[in-house]
Amino acid sequence: MSLAEQILEGNIRAAARLMRDIDDGRPQAIDELKQLYPHTGNAYIIGITGPPGAGKSTLVDQLTASFRSQGKKVGVVAIDPTSPFTGGAILGDRIRMNRHSCDEGVFIRSLATRGALGGLSRSTSDVALVMDALGMDIVIIETVGVGQDEVDIVKEAHTTCVVMVPGLGDDIQAIKAGILEIGDIFVVNKADREGADRTARELSTMLEMRHAVAGAWSPKVMKTEAQRGTGMSELTDEILAHHAFFLSSGTINNFLRERNQRHFMGILRDTLLQKALSFMAKDSVLDKVVADMLDHLIDPYSAVEVIVEHMMPNRID
Repeated sequence: MSLAEQILEGNIRAAARLMRDIDDGRPQAIDELKQLYPHTGNAYIIGITGPPGAGKSTLVDQLTASFRSQGKKVGVVAIDPTSPFTGGAILGDRIRMNRHSCDEGVFIRSLATRGALGGLSRSTSDVALVMDALGMDIVIIETVGVGQDEVDIVKEAHTTCVVMVPGLGDDIQAIKAGILEIGDIFVVNKADREGADRTARELSTMLEMRHAVAGAWSPKVMKTEAQRGTGMSELTDEILAHHAFFLSSGTINNFLRERNQRHFMGILRDTLLQKALSFMAKDSVLDKVVADMLDHLIDPYSAVEVIVEHMMPNRID
């Protein structure tokens, strides 16, 4: 049996092997994903994002427990930063979520960013797809600690939770611009800290100042203490409320159309780049282009046009 066939039968080991192949960029993973794709589209994807130190992993741990108490199978994709010097990553989220390690209804996979920007790994979409095919009802994606414009999670998740914590200085400054606009739910975690009420009020004020579209979802600000489990049932209920709105309002149709287009364009971009690199590897084309650029014999724009023309010449049949 292929890995895809085993995964469709619920084989977790096969899923783990395929996720490893996906993350390593092995070509054989593509054939397996082709088999799995018709069996996906059932999992509800929740994105958890926010700055480093906001308690995202602890929040994910509590959400996992909450959804499991409702009988739902939960997959977790946890993104960790990659060292720019060694290329390594400390995949620590499994340690924080260790209590779920023996639960067959929970699958946790840590991924390194491998230099990708936007808070996600390049393989995030495909790994979430495997979890979907494996039969997970909920897939939670925890981004690496993000800044103001690293908002790729909104392109992947049905519901995006932006997690903040009091005591970061200028709280609103930390989440303005892109981050403030992507959240379906805002969470002030570690709400027992001084300044939590002020942070929640400022967030609410900023959200009220946004231009609201008639009939659109109105984000709420929730307060939690994930370490103690305080406020988690309310947060779970709000996520499920957004899920219901997402389905009943028809918002999901546009979301899926746009996500499918982005997924296709991403695969197309990566495939074309790999083909270009393979083409230029022949006869040291890349070295010649770089040498000619250094001598100002050619500009980079013309060089690209020449390479593309040689890769895909116009033909009249």
